[in-house]
Amino acid sequence: MNTLIFGATGGIGAATARAFAAQGNTLTVSGRDEGRLSALAAELGAAHRVADVGYESHVKALLEGMSGIDTLVYAAGVALPEPLKDADPAKVRAVWNANYFGGLWVLKHGLPRLNAGGRVYVLGARPELVTARGFTQYAASKAAVATAVGIARLEARGVGLTLVLPPAVDTGLWAQVGRAPKGAMSADAVAAAIVQDRAGDVQNELRIGD
Repeated sequence: MNTLIFGATGGIGAATARAFAAQGNTLTVSGRDEGRLSALAAELGAAHRVADVGYESHVKALLEGMSGIDTLVYAAGVALPEPLKDADPAKVRAVWNANYFGGLWVLKHGLPRLNAGGRVYVLGARPELVTARGFTQYAASKAAVATAVGIARLEARGVGLTLVLPPAVDTGLWAQVGRAPKGAMSADAVAAAIVQDRAGDVQNELRIGD
């Protein structure tokens, strides 16, 4: 099975890449950090392609060179929390590029390249967990990509689109705000849930940990 993972150098993305590789998938990983990406690809025997998902041209060029994708995972994401009164335009753009626009471009150019019965997983966020001070852009961008996935599901045929909704996950993202909450789930557990779900029937939401 051919699997493509965007955001593969992040905590959940890397864990998901390892989990699919362990299943014997033919794997392609993508991210912005050439060094980390090439190291991960070498570890897993995967192909790798550097891309900044904030640019449609990067996503389009990457996907134009691929076909016959069975599973596509969009795990890119950025938080960069700050009070609304201090909203910095560069940080706002970075958050929306990673959390929303990247997902939009991947859906636009990735859906036509999926095999029949292909599956797409997009990492979302539970609203009740991100409705917090400093998270205006993160919460809004994750809500936007969830809506985009819902509309794409109406337009796509023969493809399963699943919004992944984990609890708090212990990844490097929390370094931006201090540390992960007590009891946060491991990235490996999220990855295992995605791989397990891929083996079953399509569901619109994968609420991990419920």
